[in-house]
Amino acid sequence: MGIHASWIEQGIPYSNGQHSGWHVEIMVCPQCSKEILRLGKGAIVNHAYQVTNYRQIYPPGSNRGPVQPEVPANISADYTEAALVLPRSPKASAALSRRCLQSVLRDAGYGQRDLSKQIDAALAEADARKAIPSSVHMIVDAIRNIGNFAAHQITDQTTLQVIDVDSTEAEYCLDVLDSVFDHYYVKPAQAKKIKDSLNKKLAAAKKPPAK
Repeated sequence: MGIHASWIEQGIPYSNGQHSGWHVEIMVCPQCSKEILRLGKGAIVNHAYQVTNYRQIYPPGSNRGPVQPEVPANISADYTEAALVLPRSPKASAALSRRCLQSVLRDAGYGQRDLSKQIDAALAEADARKAIPSSVHMIVDAIRNIGNFAAHQITDQTTLQVIDVDSTEAEYCLDVLDSVFDHYYVKPAQAKKIKDSLNKKLAAAKKPPAK
C-alpha cells in the first residue's frame, strides 16, 4: 500500500529572526508511526519563491528510488550504500559506485582486474547482444575518471592540488549505474519474460518455441 504524504512545513530562521531560506518538513508515517523529516532550500525560480531539492534527513535515507529487483543483491547493496553516504562523503559514494560498476562488468563477462580495462573491453564489445547502446556508451567512460579520484589520490599537474570528488560528480556516478543496470539486468529480464510468455502460447498451440 502506498503512503499518502501529508507534510507540515516550517521555515527555519536565523538567530536574529531573519529567514534563512531553509525549510523543514515533517510527517508521521501511517504504516510504522515513525517521524520523517525532510530539509529543503528556498530559491527564486521563474520570479516565484519555491522550496526545492528536498532531502530526507531522518531517518537516514536517499532521494533515489529503490534499485530494480532484477539487480543482484550484492550490487544493489553497494548502490544503496553509495546513495546513502553521498550527502556526507561524495568520495566514499563514488568509490562504492566504482565497485558497483566493476561487479556489473564482471557479471557481464569482463574479468579484467582493472576497472579501466573492463570499461575498454565493454566499450569495444563486438557482440551485438552484449554491446552497450550508444546512449550509455557516451556516459559510462566518465565514471572511470570520477571513480579514480575516489580510489586514488590524484593531483592537478598545474596547481599540485589534490583533485576531489564533489556531490554532483558522485550523483552522476549513480545516474550512470541506473543506465548500466537497465542495460545489463532490467531489459534482458523483460525480454526473457516476454519470450517465455510467447513460448507458453506456442506450446499450447503445439508449435515450436521461438529461438
